[in-house]
Amino acid sequence: MSKPEVLAIIPARGGSKGIPRKNIRPFAGYPLIAYSIAAGLQAASVTRVIVTTDDEEIAEVAREFGAETPFLRPTGLAQDRTLDLPVFQHALNWLAEHEDYHPQAVVHLRPTTPVRPPDLVDRSVSLLLAHPEVDSVRGITTAHQNPYKMWLMEGEDKPIRPLTSVPGIDEPYNSPRQALPTAYTHTGLIDTIRPATILELNSMSGRTILPILFDPAYDADLDTPRDWNYTEQRVLHDRPRMVWPGIPPRRMPESIRLLVLDFDGVLTDNRVWVDQDGREMVAANRSDSLGIGLLRQAGVETVVISTETNPVVAARCRKINVPCIQGTNDKATALNQLLLERKIDASEVIFLGNDVNDLPCFPLVGWAVVVADGMPEAIRQADFVLTRSGGHAAVRELCDMLMEQLSDNVGFQHKG
Repeated sequence: MSKPEVLAIIPARGGSKGIPRKNIRPFAGYPLIAYSIAAGLQAASVTRVIVTTDDEEIAEVAREFGAETPFLRPTGLAQDRTLDLPVFQHALNWLAEHEDYHPQAVVHLRPTTPVRPPDLVDRSVSLLLAHPEVDSVRGITTAHQNPYKMWLMEGEDKPIRPLTSVPGIDEPYNSPRQALPTAYTHTGLIDTIRPATILELNSMSGRTILPILFDPAYDADLDTPRDWNYTEQRVLHDRPRMVWPGIPPRRMPESIRLLVLDFDGVLTDNRVWVDQDGREMVAANRSDSLGIGLLRQAGVETVVISTETNPVVAARCRKINVPCIQGTNDKATALNQLLLERKIDASEVIFLGNDVNDLPCFPLVGWAVVVADGMPEAIRQADFVLTRSGGHAAVRELCDMLMEQLSDNVGFQHKG
């Protein structure tokens, strides 16, 4: 039998108000829409991914990340209060009329929910196709707030009444949470729908709906700047297991032998003071040197590789007792030579940088890290992003993380 035609549709209008241009605004290094496009492209069951938009710039970004934009959505279907249903009906009718294309399932991937488990799309499609009696599959997760403890209010001078009831429990709003049924909420992370449900039943769900359950940790809907900032920081610093537009971030190695640091923007805040004679000074953080010393005591050495030729680099490295390779325009070659001389496996090396000239080193080590204020290109390609900026104890933050990893490994070995 031929593979079922499964169409992923990503609606992305240009006139978002809460977060202007949010669909193509950089989120953890990539345009927000790139995460939903990747979810469709990386799903084995999806045969086609399209973006329906009224905005040519969004369409261009969508194509850059691998989606199709066979049409621009009419302006009348891109208003603040436009529902999903007419948008999806327009897309399906356009594809049928212009391409004679008729998918067997439609996957709804909203750009505003970028944190998706890698297997979610395929699980959802498989569930729908295995149950021909079902109109749609809807992504749900456990509710953050218990609806059995919610109330309806008709006015401040009128009695409130419970939102809902529970058979067998007279006053669920006074009952402990453990005694109440588990409630689930639809967050919009994924819906998989039969085209007939959209075109014939005029519904985005139909009446027979199966659930696809996902962990509440993936419940992130970016409607406000606060939502955005919180979720982006979690993705950058926690690196959850999720669909990623580029190469997925790697985990910290269990075995660590060497920490390699850039200098400017890592051990410093990337600024420089210059006096009338041209002498340069930089600002460094004392806690960084203490962290490096603690790491050395644990058996992990540190080396600085820098393109900077100014003597201030060597002076600071001497002060903190760290070997320094400076004045190199090819950090990757210098790094490879260092590992060869020291006979260190690259998988046991951590690299901390901040800018585009550090990027060639990232794939050469076991774990690539950037400071919080690193350049977007570096953040995009890093395995981990620190919470502190360069020159503001970012190195100490990383040293503490490595020390914790080393301590956990020793504890595990002792238990074994």
